[in-house]
Parts: sequence; structure tokens; C-alpha cells
Amino acid sequence: MPLFFRKRKPSEDAKKRLEHQLYMSKEVGADDVMDISSCELSEAPTSAFSLCKMLHKKAFNLSDNELKSLIPKGCSISSLVTLQVLDIRNNKLTSLPDDIGQLTSLQVLNVEKNHLKGLPKSIGDLCHLKTLNLKGNCLNELPALVGHLRSLKTLDLSENNIRELPKDLAHARCLESLTLDTALMTYPHSSVCAAGTEAIQQFLCAELGLEYCPPSECQPAQGADGMTEETNSVDNPDFAWQSNFLEYQRRKDEKNREKLLFEQDLEEKRREHTQLVYLNNSHKENILLSVREQQERLDKELSVQQQALDLQRQQTLRKVQEAESSAMNRITSLLQDNSRQVQNAEILQAMEQDRIHMEQLAAVTHEEANSLRKRDVAVAMQKMLSESFSMRLLQEANEGRRQSMVTDAQRRMEDQDMKLEQLLSLQQLDKSKAVAEILQEEEMQKAAFEALQLQKDTVHGYLRNQIMQIEAELMQMTKLEVKRRDLDTENLQFVLADQRTGLLDMLQVLLKQKDQREQELRQLLVELERKSESNLQNYWMIQYQRLLDSKPLSLAMQEAGVEHELVSLLSKLSAEHYLPILAHHRITAEALRHMTAKDLSKIGVNEVGIQRALLNWAKTHIAKPTKVALPAEPRANEEEEVAGPSQPSAPSPEATPPMTPSAPGPPESPSCSECVVCMERGSQVIFLPCGHVCCCYQCNESLQTCPLCRAAIDQRLRLYYG
Repeated sequence: MPLFFRKRKPSEDAKKRLEHQLYMSKEVGADDVMDISSCELSEAPTSAFSLCKMLHKKAFNLSDNELKSLIPKGCSISSLVTLQVLDIRNNKLTSLPDDIGQLTSLQVLNVEKNHLKGLPKSIGDLCHLKTLNLKGNCLNELPALVGHLRSLKTLDLSENNIRELPKDLAHARCLESLTLDTALMTYPHSSVCAAGTEAIQQFLCAELGLEYCPPSECQPAQGADGMTEETNSVDNPDFAWQSNFLEYQRRKDEKNREKLLFEQDLEEKRREHTQLVYLNNSHKENILLSVREQQERLDKELSVQQQALDLQRQQTLRKVQEAESSAMNRITSLLQDNSRQVQNAEILQAMEQDRIHMEQLAAVTHEEANSLRKRDVAVAMQKMLSESFSMRLLQEANEGRRQSMVTDAQRRMEDQDMKLEQLLSLQQLDKSKAVAEILQEEEMQKAAFEALQLQKDTVHGYLRNQIMQIEAELMQMTKLEVKRRDLDTENLQFVLADQRTGLLDMLQVLLKQKDQREQELRQLLVELERKSESNLQNYWMIQYQRLLDSKPLSLAMQEAGVEHELVSLLSKLSAEHYLPILAHHRITAEALRHMTAKDLSKIGVNEVGIQRALLNWAKTHIAKPTKVALPAEPRANEEEEVAGPSQPSAPSPEATPPMTPSAPGPPESPSCSECVVCMERGSQVIFLPCGHVCCCYQCNESLQTCPLCRAAIDQRLRLYYG
């Protein structure tokens, strides 16, 4: 769409017709008709008004043009005083001149098919007007001054928005033909309008209280001062003018026939030309379709090969994961081999760097292959449009290039597969030696994540630069297209349109590649997170073992003083977490005999089933003398034997070397953290597998997910502070 519109210039044929008509009207013996119709005029020429004034023309035909105003700048309507016929149909006029009443000799006014919205007040001064054609305009009402047209015989108001007629129209006694849209009329009613002109005039006369007189019996028209005007003085010269007008109409019909024949010949030639252009375009489209089919076939082959390579890569990755899982199973047996940890860490780091380097090389080769393929396709398209006769040679060259690219890509992918196989063989050979600490592996994963993030940023920056370059080129092409459109260069427009389509296709391909790259990076991140989950669980199990090892001495001594039968009962009921409560309150079997369920709930034993089991056991239990407290190590072993499957087992501190996790340890005292739910009591429960200590014992029962990380809670461990 152009940025601005200019006036439409008339065609060469219209200019020649206008010059010919103006020349013919100047010749000696020319008739009294000035005809400049169908000349594609947006403004009436001033020379035509001058000729009408000098030569006293009686008919002025301006029909079938694009006029928006009747009088041009620098002219006045007084130049058309001698006119008797004014034909301005099929134009774009929105109003008539305010001083049109100066045309006192005007007898025929044809304003059909314009955009008139109203009539000037001076329309009533046209005392000799006999025919007024207002068909096909935008009039909403008819002014009452039309009733002053005493000589009016024919009035056409059809195809307008007029719904009411003025009562003063009854003064036009000579009116013989009145054409209306009867379906729209409200005054007079449509039934009256359908009866004809005579019925309408009778209705209007009755409304004004006048006596209706048929047009055949009417006297000649009277002026505004009541004096009669003789029509004989006008009728005598009218016969000659009418004969001239008929002769002019005949000649005009002959010229119109000649013009129609010429236009038909021209239309046939245009059809032949369009057929030739269509055949040429169809031939080009067939060539383009063949090239596109070949391109799609090559793309499918490349995609199939890429999928096969992806499957092989996934299989290798699965093997690597299996090898890693087997290595992780042997970590517990290889922890004593501390002397080789540094060397193994260096080997793994080198392997990871090699893997990252290989992935970067694969990505670079893939991007280079895509860029080369796009560049070749763009060059082939431009050469095809500029040199259509050498299309076959370009296709052969393009085929050779594509085959070489495919072979090169296959060779590179085979080299990569060989390198991956070598790496896998090396990894299988050194699988027994590949041991790394959990914290070092975590640092390596962070480094890999940062490298992937940097690579993603570089790829995104490259794609963004490419998109900005393409957008800049598109802007330049649009500017060139606007300039070339003004110069009417159709060939350059076709070339620019084809280049724009090519650039848009390239932009779409780049956006698709960007989305694919983002998906691949997300998949890599998910895999890294999956790998780190097992390490996270091991880390929190080590933390839990540390908590068990750091149990306060006083609590251990109190637990050692509880009766052995009571401890075994609590372990059978899977209620070992109540053992510190019973030790703290020094509850024995004798004390349980005198207690009730309410007493147990007061000291913290809230489960009804456990309360009943304890009370029943106290009733049936026979008191025995308490034994001396067992030492710490046998007691710990006994608790490990009694504990059910819900308690996690961890290796003893003597068998396992202490680990140093990087994450912060549990709070040292109850005052270090408080419950994030009630904000009143201290944190007393560990949530697994996330390991967060953020909730008290009373609030944790209603929670299904961790309040901090929103992870699902698989197991709860209660803390006891000394």
C-alpha cells in the first residue's frame, strides 16, 4: 500500500479525445454542443468554459468523468449563461454551485449518478427548466424551492433517500412525469405515489387548498412577480437546437460504436498478452515446484539420517548411563582408594570437556551445513529468476553441491561416531577406575550448565543478529519497492517480491532452528537434573547420619534407662519417635498401669492405637527389676535391629569416612529456626528427600509437600534437641 495517494492522471487516449473535442468546437461551422465526456477529468478545463462563453454554446456535456466540482478555479458560472442543456451525469459531484440560478436559459439539467447531498437555494431561479434528472444521488429531502420551477415537466428522484415531498411542488403545474421510489415514500403515502404523477399533484393541491389543473390545460409559466412569460420566443429557436442535438446524439452514438470496436480489439490483445504472461508464470511455477520437491526430498533424507544418528547417540547415552549407574553402585567399595581420586577426577573432567567439545563441533557443523544449504538455495533462486534459460545447468550444479554437502555431512558424522565409539571404549576400559566425589561431580555439572548457558546465549545472539539483518534487508526492499512502484517498473517488483519471500522463508527456518535449539538445551538440563537427584539423596542421607551421630548424651542416657520390653513394644508398633518422650518423663510399666489415654495425650502420645497398646501391655506386664544401662554402642546396635523398614539405615561412622557436603548443616539449636507454618514453635521435623528442616511436629501432619521447595514428602524424621 503506498504511503500517499496522488491524483490519477488521465490516459493518453483521454488526453487525445479532449484535445480533439476542443479543436472541433473551435472550427467554423461547428454545432452548438461542447462535448468533453469520457475524458477522465478530475477538474473541468478552463478553456472549455471560455469557448462556451465566446461561441455561445447551448449544450455542455461533461458526463462520464471524475469531476468533484463543476466550476474550476478562476472561472465563474456566468460563462455558461447561454446554455440550454447541461449534462454532468456519472461524476463525483457532492454539491451544485450556489449561483446556478444565473443559468436562466437552462432547460435540461442531468445530474444522474453523482454524490449530491442537497440542492442550492438558487435552483428555484431556473424559470425555463423543463427536465431535472436527480437519479442515483444521496438526497434526503427535496427543497420547497423546486415548486418555483413553473416550466418543469420531467422530474426524476429515484434511487435516493427521499421519503417526503414538499407541498410547494403543487405549484409546478406543468409537471407531467415524476419518478419516485414508491416503497420508501411516507408523504404522500406509497399508495398515492404508486397511482402516478397526476394523483400526487392532486394530493398536494388538496393539502394546500388549491384547485388541481392538468398540465395540458395550464397556461404558460409565471415568474415570481406574477407576470406571464411568453414561451413562443423560446420555442421557435428550440426546433433548430433540437435537430442539432439529435444530430449530435447520432454522431455520438457512431463514435461510441467505433470506440466499442476499438476497445474490443484492445481487450482481445490484452487477453492474448495475459495468456502469454500466465503461460510464462505457470512455466516458472512448475520449475519452482520441481526445485522445491527436490529440496524437500533432500531435507527428508537428511532428517532420516539425523534421526538415525540421534537414535545411535541415545543408545550410546543409555550405555553411558548404565555404566555410570554401575560405577555409582561400586562407590561404597572404592571410597578407601583415596590416592587415585585426583587422577580420576582429572580423567572425568577431560572426558567431559571432550564431550562438550564434540557437541559444540557437531552443532557448528550442523549450522554450517544449514547456512551453506540456505545460501546455495538463495543463489539458485536468484539465478533462476534472472537467467531462466540456464536453469538446467544451475540445477545440475546445485545437485552436485548438495551431494557434496550430504557426503561431507555424512563423513563428519561418521568421524564423530568413531570418536564417540573410541571414547566409549576408553570409558568401558577405565570404568573400574572412574570414581569421583559427590561435590566434585556437582561442580562439574555446574560448569557444564554454565557452558551450555553460554552456548545457548551465543546461539541466541547469532540468531538475533541474523533476524535483525533480515529485517533490515526487508525494510530496504520495501523502500525500494515503493520507489520502483512510482516508476512503474514491474520486473523489479517481481524480483523484489521473490527476494522477500526467500528472506521470509529463511527467517522462518532460523526461528524454527532457534526453537529446536531451546528444546535440546532443555532436554540436556532435564538429564543433568536427573543425574543430580541420586547425588542429592545420598547427600541428605549423610546429613541424617550426622544428625544421628550427634544425638545429645543426656537423651541417649535417658533412652538407655527405659525398660527393654517397652522399647521392643514401641519398635513393633513403629513408634520409636515416642521413645524420647517416655524417657524424658521416666514412664515405666508401673506408671502406665495407673495412667489413662488422656494422661498419655498430655505428655505427647496422641495416636489412639498406640495409647491402647501401651495400656494393655501395662496391664498384662509383670514388673521385673530394671537392669543397668547398656553401653552406647550395643544399644545403638539393638535399636538398629529393632527398627522397622521406615527408619533409614546408614553406615557407621567408623566404617565410613566423614563426608564434607557443601550444603549448610541442620540448625544447632531450636532458636536458630522456627516453624514456617505457625511461627511459634521451633523446627522439629526433617522432610525427605529434600532435607529441609522448617516445620514443627504439630504442623507437619497436615502437610503433603515441603513448604519451602514444594517437593513431595516421602518420609518424615523428627529431631530432638538437648
